[in-house]
Amino acid sequence: MSKLSNLEMFMKECASLDFEKDAKLACHSTFKVGGTADYIAYPKSESALCALVDYLNDEEIKYIVIGNGSNLLFADEGYRGVVIITTHLKKIRKSRNTIYAECGVSFTSLALYAQKHGLSGLEFAYGIPGSVGGAVYMNAGAYDGEVRNVLQKSSYFDAKLSKRCDLYNAGHKFGHRTSIYNSNDNVILSAVFELTPKDPDEIKQKMDGFMAARREKQPLEYPSAGSTFKRCEGYYTSKMIDEAGLKGRSVGGAMVSEKHAGFVINTGNATADDIKKLICIIKEELKKKFNVDIKEEIKYID
Repeated sequence: MSKLSNLEMFMKECASLDFEKDAKLACHSTFKVGGTADYIAYPKSESALCALVDYLNDEEIKYIVIGNGSNLLFADEGYRGVVIITTHLKKIRKSRNTIYAECGVSFTSLALYAQKHGLSGLEFAYGIPGSVGGAVYMNAGAYDGEVRNVLQKSSYFDAKLSKRCDLYNAGHKFGHRTSIYNSNDNVILSAVFELTPKDPDEIKQKMDGFMAARREKQPLEYPSAGSTFKRCEGYYTSKMIDEAGLKGRSVGGAMVSEKHAGFVINTGNATADDIKKLICIIKEELKKKFNVDIKEEIKYID
């Protein structure tokens, strides 16, 4: 039997795991693009996730672990291997001034949970479409807030050692939209956030203000991966794109948003190739005009 046939048998026998074969990746990307994956797996427990990762490593089967697919660009050719989606891992609980959340909890849901329990510090997360795992992975942030300001610790599965480990804040080596997880293969399982007691109505008012600003300034009506590029030290990337006359520039169905130049959007029929080509044009134009090398926030998956 082939490796993938054996894999399918393994997944069928795992009670805490759902899976799809030849699944459309566009359904799991906020860009709404991408081909098919050999398999998409949905672990429903931490132990199922770890067991699956162990199996895939032992069998040398290609895989990737994702959350809400909000900062990813899947290739038009799809993914030959297993895409593990963590959205079924959504346990969340409060203990005094901390909140524990599994990796699949949506970041917006986490913000709402904190507000309901009168805990401040996650207001910036309201409206960010990613998961807790993705937010820790990339040190997600907005409106002067970042994960590193509120994270107490994360727990991860070390695939090489086949064991669960904890990592405390300083050990994450956070930077702008990056962490130590960008440079290793460890799988984020959960996180604990340390917050500050505050009146829930005050927290809600701040969150509503952030959401209103998002709706006013960002092209939320179109599929995208949010802000396409990382902040460039000493420059506002979206301002440079605007000054380079690139607002409205398009390749196929991909376009630089006319509402916010920092967003590349899918106007309805974009392919991953369209988006990649447009990103290359933006980078080339900014290099010519400002002699600046900008980098994507987006992670390419192929």
